[in-house]
Amino acid sequence: MTTDHRGEIENLLHLYAEAIDAGDFAGVGELFAHGRICGPDGSPIATGASAVTKLYESTTRRYDDDGTPKTHHVITNPIIEIADDATTATGRSRFTVLQATDEVPLQVIITGGYRDRFAVVDGRWTFAERVMVPTLFGDLSRHLLIDAGGPSRDAPS
Repeated sequence: MTTDHRGEIENLLHLYAEAIDAGDFAGVGELFAHGRICGPDGSPIATGASAVTKLYESTTRRYDDDGTPKTHHVITNPIIEIADDATTATGRSRFTVLQATDEVPLQVIITGGYRDRFAVVDGRWTFAERVMVPTLFGDLSRHLLIDAGGPSRDAPS
């Protein structure tokens, strides 16, 4: 059987979106058990499952009625380059985050890109690093528990 490295890495991209939209911040953290999340300049913000979970819990609003942030992360344009030894890879993708709550209709609240590094750990692809680069900002007031302040861009997307 041929291993579909690209497909496995694309699954990671979508598992991230699925976990955050479900309000499963521990699940987001687990995706980074062997990795870290960085700001746009590459500076680490959180490393490892526990720190990434805490990052999301402290910055991302979950609504009481369903425990989710009422968002929909759309991941597009994945460009994945797998190393010749198939144990590391790099990737770029775009994100668009939509949100609708009881107070606001469906709207785009932020867009940008991810620059990722991946590694095989215990026979599975995992995130080694995610650099988040937001580019366009909408109304994040019902999504984040912090003031993103637009250009500061230190909150997860």
